[in-house]
Amino acid sequence: MNEPGAAMPGRGPRSLREAWVALAGLSAVFLFEMLDNSILNVALPVIGRELHASTTALQWVTGAYAVVFGGLMLSFGAIADRFGRRRIMLIGLALLGLASLATAVVTTAEQLIAVRATIGVAAAMTTPGSMALAFRLFDEDGLRVRALTLISTVGLVGLAIGPTASGLVLAIAPWQVLLLVNVPIAALAFFCVRYGIAADDPAGLHHDPLDVPGMLLGTAAIVLTLLAPTLFVDQGAGSWAPWAVTAAAVASLTCFVLRQRLARHPLLDLKLLALPLVSSGLAYKAAAGLATAGLTYLVTLQLQLDWGWPPALAALGMLPQVVVLIGASPFVNPFVQRVGLDRAAWTSAAAVVSGLAVYGLLGRFGYPWIALALILVAAGMRVVGVVAGLNVVRGLPANRTTIGTALVDTASQVTTGTGIAVTGTILALLFTGDITASPWSPRQTGEFHQAVTIAGLTLTLVAAAFVTWGFARTRRTAGVRAATPVNHDMEHTA
Repeated sequence: MNEPGAAMPGRGPRSLREAWVALAGLSAVFLFEMLDNSILNVALPVIGRELHASTTALQWVTGAYAVVFGGLMLSFGAIADRFGRRRIMLIGLALLGLASLATAVVTTAEQLIAVRATIGVAAAMTTPGSMALAFRLFDEDGLRVRALTLISTVGLVGLAIGPTASGLVLAIAPWQVLLLVNVPIAALAFFCVRYGIAADDPAGLHHDPLDVPGMLLGTAAIVLTLLAPTLFVDQGAGSWAPWAVTAAAVASLTCFVLRQRLARHPLLDLKLLALPLVSSGLAYKAAAGLATAGLTYLVTLQLQLDWGWPPALAALGMLPQVVVLIGASPFVNPFVQRVGLDRAAWTSAAAVVSGLAVYGLLGRFGYPWIALALILVAAGMRVVGVVAGLNVVRGLPANRTTIGTALVDTASQVTTGTGIAVTGTILALLFTGDITASPWSPRQTGEFHQAVTIAGLTLTLVAAAFVTWGFARTRRTAGVRAATPVNHDMEHTA
């Protein structure tokens, strides 16, 4: 007898309603990812006072999660494709619940950092699998787009209301409550994934030995790459530490590539990255991550430090982005159906880059230009967040889908850090004095405007190069399809 909501053997669900239990579980996984750091940031001042934490310790309360999460995604993606996506997700959800419960007994900043790092491990086990399981759940691309749109909408709603709800909770409850909320979310996700998604089919998994040296080198390269931007922002380009970490990241990446080229069973077959759908999807996701991180960072500084807006008003200034991210959800699927997955991917990525260009050129002339930039970036992100990742998974063999989604998330994490590093470094080089000290002199205001323009346009050019390259790869895909007759099952992996 089949569990309620579980897919029938031999075919995928024919509607979202038929898969509601599974989608509820996968939506809960994405809700956790979106809520986690956003609600924690609100509580950082309170945590600092109660745990007597230094500024560096507070930074690592959020940084430990991000670095561990980003560093382990590829490794756990490979493990999931080898031993089972559903199995690894269930283990990760159990770990998430237990680690979150440990928050209740935390008494020092070091203990909290350890808990956050453990939650990062759980996130690396669950987040890539959510998209891979959603993809494998359905047989039709149209249903896949609708499912991913639904899952991402749940997460974005959580992201939008999280900080406000957290502020209200802190007024009446201790800060630990904010992290304990992960426990019921993990329990809901565990139940729904366990009973809504069928057990892993061995035929859909690969049976190659795990490339442990490749996993270690890949993790080191990603962790060091994520650490370097933080050091550039904190210590500046004149310090030796960020350059040493950058050199170590390059060395680790070089060794990882050599290992993947020489290994009999590599962690990541580099030939897969050359597949047009995979490379173009990663390029679009990288462009979007770079542009979004840079724009959010610059706008936040401009509204509060340049224009003197209080935090509450600055939060309202970001409202156009929130409204579009949530309100555009009903239009994603009709748009994709009208123009197709490939065109939707590159046009939405181009919209993100256009929004960054508007800000870099015109943002200092008034808020309407900032609002337009936020709207363009949010509209593009709402589509590219779904279709770029879907295209990557479409372009991979069926037994490599989880590492494909891990690649998408890793590209987003790395380029987000890079976007912040580029803007922070340019500001550090051009702005004299303490940027947080007010009021600024006219010379400092001019320096800030110059830095914003240079940083915005620099990121625009880099992101535009990603989109152009991705578009060229998409055109190659179209040419291959037109020239080569292939069956439906193999058209994206040949």
